Amino acid sequence: MKEIILAKLGEVVLKGLNRKNFEDLLIKNIRRKLHPLGAFEVRASQSTVRITPLDDDIDMDEAADKIGKVFGVVAYCRACAVEKDIEAIKQAAIEYLAPVLEDAGSFKVESKRSDKKFPYGSPEISKIVGSFIADSFPDINVDVHNPDVTVTVEIRDMAAYIHADALEGAGGLPIPSAGRAAILISGGIDSPVAAYMIAKRGVELTAVHFASPPYTSDRAEEKVRTLLQIVSDYAGRIEMYTVPFTRIQEEIKRSCPEDLFTIIMRRMMMRVSQMIAEEHECQALITGESLGQVASQTLGAIGCTDETVTMPVFRPLIGMDKKEIVAIAEKINTFETSLLPYEDCCTVFTPKHPRTKPKRDMVRRAESAVDWDEMLKEAARNAKVTVIYPEQ
Repeated sequence: MKEIILAKLGEVVLKGLNRKNFEDLLIKNIRRKLHPLGAFEVRASQSTVRITPLDDDIDMDEAADKIGKVFGVVAYCRACAVEKDIEAIKQAAIEYLAPVLEDAGSFKVESKRSDKKFPYGSPEISKIVGSFIADSFPDINVDVHNPDVTVTVEIRDMAAYIHADALEGAGGLPIPSAGRAAILISGGIDSPVAAYMIAKRGVELTAVHFASPPYTSDRAEEKVRTLLQIVSDYAGRIEMYTVPFTRIQEEIKRSCPEDLFTIIMRRMMMRVSQMIAEEHECQALITGESLGQVASQTLGAIGCTDETVTMPVFRPLIGMDKKEIVAIAEKINTFETSLLPYEDCCTVFTPKHPRTKPKRDMVRRAESAVDWDEMLKEAARNAKVTVIYPEQ
């Protein structure tokens, strides 16, 4: 009896003639994710990836946890693999699942027979295995509607697999099946969630962070690195570009109307981000904006910001309220870090009464007092690069 992990494919199975390309990316990502734990055989077959440890001392709890954070996996479970023999399947069910069944008040058996050469049909397999479990654990009841445990028997091409309830995977599509994009990342709650959401769609991330020393501290930048490392547990390796933004912000404060400070600052951030994004072959910019959440996130302000760039700008959180965003932040474990009191440059020189409905002509006139081009190019050139890796 060999313990393995079964990872169920989600949207990948809908990709038609391109499906193999997606499966190959997913297998590559799983192998990379599991590499620190030891050697594994990873094979895709019949809408499932079978992950078999090749070393006896591999931590299967940690391996399963890592599989659950790979985009493209919709569900996963630890299972035992046995020969396709009904007696072997019966015995494996009570031995492998004994710890689960002993603590359960009820169970049912579900069977899936992909190998049509197997002499028993799915209902018959469920009946035989269910009766054997009931005889072996007389204190547990059969409940086909709402059981505490569902025992699953899968008769597949290579073996028979027995497991209990599967766990929810990360879903989405394997990275980098959808290309690469640059995420404007701050130390707040929203942008790390936006990074996670767009990576879930198969996008490889490049991060752009703006720092304004001495108004922002090294701790604020370290906070962003920590947030990206948490996100990288799902998204993989991320290059972070920390842009020196002090001179630009001071010039905005000196030369532009106070009520337009935030919107002009956002416009400058977008322009610098596009410079970095284009240099690194990104196809879009990503922000963590949610419509109407703050003054710079009204429809008028967003339109005013976007006109400064030619690259598509995607906002995964645009229709979410704060409660929904916080729920995802808690799920991916960025929330507590985002609450740390180290402010980023978005809070520097914040106007008392920011304009919520900026007129584009007014903003353009305000900007025209300064020749920004060389200043922005210098900021992009001097960006500091940090490579963020998932924790091993």
